[in-house]
Parts: sequence; C-alpha cells; structure tokens
Amino acid sequence: MKFIIDHIFLLGIVIVSGGALLWPALTMRGKTASPLEVTQLINRGKTTVLDVRDAKEYANGHLRDAKHIPLAELAQRIAELDKLKARTIVVVCHKGARSASAVKQLAKAGFTDVISLDGGVAAWQSAGLPVAK
Repeated sequence: MKFIIDHIFLLGIVIVSGGALLWPALTMRGKTASPLEVTQLINRGKTTVLDVRDAKEYANGHLRDAKHIPLAELAQRIAELDKLKARTIVVVCHKGARSASAVKQLAKAGFTDVISLDGGVAAWQSAGLPVAK
C-alpha cells in the first residue's frame, strides 16, 4: 500500500497510457478484412467494392471495378447502393479511418454485410496487389 501511495502519479501515467493503447482495439470499428481476405471475397463474386476517397485520390489508383462515392457524399447518394444490399460490400479508403465511418453509415441504412479493408488502399498496395487508374 505504501508503494501505491508513494508512486500514485507514476501509476496514473501507466493506467492512462495503457488505456490509450487499448482504446483502438476496444472500440467497435465494424468488420474488417485484410487485403488477402478481400481478394478472396472479390474472387468468389457477389462482392462490390466501394471507394470512399475523394476524386483526386481515386484517380491516382483504385481497386478494379470499385464504385466511387466520396464519404462526404455518401449520405446523399446511399440510395444508389440499395440494389446491392444482398451483396457483400467492401468499403475502401486510403488508410481505413474513412471506410470505418462509411461502414457505420451503411449499417444504419440497413446493409448487413459490409466490410472495411483493413489498412485501406495503402495496405493493398504494400501487399503488392494491383490498382487500376
């Protein structure tokens, strides 16, 4: 007990930093898939790739046959995806943060099988997988 009292600030720092490290793992980001898993889903068919990056990023390279709807426009254009509710939708952005937000929006709109590409297009390219321009 004396140790705890003598080192209360040190223990506080340890607890706060440990919590900060665990926070991303504990927060719900929806379903994610690695580039390998996404490749397998695409090869099986019945999968639509949705790219939520802005137009400039999309023009620099995107997954083949990806449907482009920027995240800022997704709420207004979500009706374009209604006919795809029976399919698996893989949402892609640059690093994975915007796609997690898009997954939440799609889930609220009633889409049941929505997956975010873990690490985004950056992970896709670093895995040596092709992009279309």
